Amino acid sequence: MIAKQTLRDKKKEATASALAEAAFELALEKGLDGFVVDDVVQQAGYSRRTFANYFSCKEEAVAAVAVPYTSVDEYDKLIKSMPQDATPLDLLYSLMKMQFTAEFLLKLRQFVSLSKQHPTLEPYILGVFRRLQISAQEALEPFTRGRYKAGYTHLLAGAVYGAFVPILDGSLNVLLPGENEAEPTDAIPFEQYLNAMFEYLRNGF
Repeated sequence: MIAKQTLRDKKKEATASALAEAAFELALEKGLDGFVVDDVVQQAGYSRRTFANYFSCKEEAVAAVAVPYTSVDEYDKLIKSMPQDATPLDLLYSLMKMQFTAEFLLKLRQFVSLSKQHPTLEPYILGVFRRLQISAQEALEPFTRGRYKAGYTHLLAGAVYGAFVPILDGSLNVLLPGENEAEPTDAIPFEQYLNAMFEYLRNGF
């Protein structure tokens, strides 16, 4: 089960988020080589020592913004809202609908674009997707315990989140929420792609 957060945990989450947002904004504005950690802490309103408590370098801070934050309360509310006969795949679909907002998807795509321009960010892409998979596995745990073999949640989460890589790196032409086509193309709306992907999973490919 997902552990309940204390007030201290929430404050730590807010601090990390503020530092990550500042680093991300600076990276978009100036490029990764155009700022240093001192610029990040000044913009976020924290000390360099505080930064060091959360991140080892500015690259790690930039990457942190590409992971959606979902509170324990949001997880609990989602799980309680699921029908009694819901499957792990049903829960994962609802979780992704909740997490993958237009704002988050835009940040994730911007992060991938930054990583192409600045190779030092590339090692952090795997970490971003790993954290996404872990959050999914934590949410799936109550549904799978005792009913599915060990490794099931890893396989399921890996298959689902892995399907988003080609969207973000441009291999697939998918319109994210809020994006508009400048001219008619063969782009697939994100909602349509999401539904098609889960249909493949439900039918066993």
